[in-house]
Amino acid sequence: MTTQTHHPDIEIYIKNAEHADIVKWLSQRFESFTSLGNKGVLHTWNASYQDHTFKVAIHERALGKSWCSVWFQSDSTPWSVDLDCAREAANALNLQVRCIASGWQEGDNPDEWWKLENGTEEKIEWKTD
Repeated sequence: MTTQTHHPDIEIYIKNAEHADIVKWLSQRFESFTSLGNKGVLHTWNASYQDHTFKVAIHERALGKSWCSVWFQSDSTPWSVDLDCAREAANALNLQVRCIASGWQEGDNPDEWWKLENGTEEKIEWKTD
């Protein structure tokens, strides 16, 4: 159980994910999940959860060729913090998932991330520049 405050948005990175697999997971997770279109490798969706509708951006190859970003542009998601979402994604997709270790507070280490894979969680240094 996570004790951090509620993040204003949620973003995770998934290694070697197929776009169709992410869409299948999110279509099952949300009350509705509707495509708003795409521009190349950037796909935009509307998701509905508990009477809230918000945008979700899925960016294939966001970091190199391996990493896909999934950004939930709301604080009304099923998850309080990025780590909660990363746990669910890692379990649902059976892939490595990473998320920032904190909520981007002043003074936080921007290179400290959670790495979730095969049921394990560990904090790592991940320079994404």
